[in-house]
Amino acid sequence: MNSSVNLSELEFMAKRIRGRVVEMSHKARAPHLGSSLSCVDILVAVYWAAMSIDPANPCDVNRDRCILSKGHAASALYAALAFRGFFPEDYLDSYVQSGGSLAEHPLPRCAPGVEAATGSLGHGLSIGLGMALAGRIQKANYRVFVVMSDGECNEGSVWEAALLAAARGADNVIAIIDYNKWQATGRSEEVMALRPLKQKWEAFGWSAYELDGHDLHALVNTLDKLPDGTGKPAVVIAHTVKGKGVSFMEDDNNWHYRIPSADEVGKAKRELGLS
Repeated sequence: MNSSVNLSELEFMAKRIRGRVVEMSHKARAPHLGSSLSCVDILVAVYWAAMSIDPANPCDVNRDRCILSKGHAASALYAALAFRGFFPEDYLDSYVQSGGSLAEHPLPRCAPGVEAATGSLGHGLSIGLGMALAGRIQKANYRVFVVMSDGECNEGSVWEAALLAAARGADNVIAIIDYNKWQATGRSEEVMALRPLKQKWEAFGWSAYELDGHDLHALVNTLDKLPDGTGKPAVVIAHTVKGKGVSFMEDDNNWHYRIPSADEVGKAKRELGLS
């Protein structure tokens, strides 16, 4: 692991982002809170440790890219970008507000650091692969990280992109699956037979890694090794908990659509050690 990475600082940043995301959901009356909380540690590992980026120059042609394919978790992306320095934190107050640019699902270039419009599930990997292949044509060295949901792996477009990435040896694209075991209406495994997910990706020609998606040490260490020298694209299957960090939200799919009350915001922030 990069010696400049301070895990304690990353863990505290993840708590700050979770607290802000809960506040944003309450203020905006916007759903998808559980899905946003489950991917926070992934975003912290990507933006604070894995990616080569300069928040002061978000359009640098040589920057690493990150696409949040599970666009319904946009509040986590916006909070991560703000805390990483892409734009002032008070800009988050415009989330899902009339006249604001931070929509419930990301719009293209709605804020510095937002790479693509997402939310129609199954498209992010294709977009990221296109960026990765463009980089190779331009002889650039950037990587493209694509944060996906497990339910998104139901989409045929994901597997078409997976086949093409392997066929082209696009080892500069890295998919990270936020495997929180839930979809909007039920358990992911009950909706479609995802297991064994790691072996499915391997069968499609990818290097596949499996880990605890809330273990920042494991996330940072794994992402630091990618590409892994095999010439294959890589996927990290990150086992997570929907609603992670707030005990009364964890693994409760009601928080896919529920909005927290002011009291629940306060309780969540106390649990996170933020008040």
